[in-house]
Amino acid sequence: MKAKEENWFQKIEKMHPYQTLMYLGMFGSGLLFLFLAVAFLASGYGVLGDLGFKMPRSFILSTIVIVFSGYTCSKMALYYQEESVGKLKNSLLSTFLLGLIFTILQVVGWKELTDMGIDFRGLPSGSFLYVLSGIHIFHLVGAMIFALILIRQYNKREKDAIQNLILVTNPFEKMRIDLFTKYWYFMDFIWLALFLLFAVSF
Repeated sequence: MKAKEENWFQKIEKMHPYQTLMYLGMFGSGLLFLFLAVAFLASGYGVLGDLGFKMPRSFILSTIVIVFSGYTCSKMALYYQEESVGKLKNSLLSTFLLGLIFTILQVVGWKELTDMGIDFRGLPSGSFLYVLSGIHIFHLVGAMIFALILIRQYNKREKDAIQNLILVTNPFEKMRIDLFTKYWYFMDFIWLALFLLFAVSF
């Protein structure tokens, strides 16, 4: 007899609390970015381009960086499956460093905007550039802090054969890596959407 399929509420009930919190957080963040994106478009679509402003080069470079960070992040699950803690740690470290470079480039991009005369005291659409990119960085920094915590833990366990074995066979650890990867992809997607939104406004 075919087993009855679970509905979405039953699936949520079986989730680990960390999974539930992260998915709810991503949903809430998605709504926040959607609301701000609509407000940004309503504040003056294409006004920045009409006034001769150009997309900051640092925003373009940061987009390349965060796309590449998605690639390094994607390797984490593979290395965990291969039980290679060293490679897993290096992939996580690379992702963190790329996130740091992205953040620095974003700050440089704000400087470029200021030099062009776009600030909080000017056009509303210009102010939204800071708000949207700033909120995105805030979310990304949270993931970067978690990455540092994982790297520190992996450094300790990598040198101990028993701890190493526990790490690669622990379902909870696999879940943490999976959640981190999904959240990082989510941040990648949000920035790409914001970048396209910014691009059509210049």
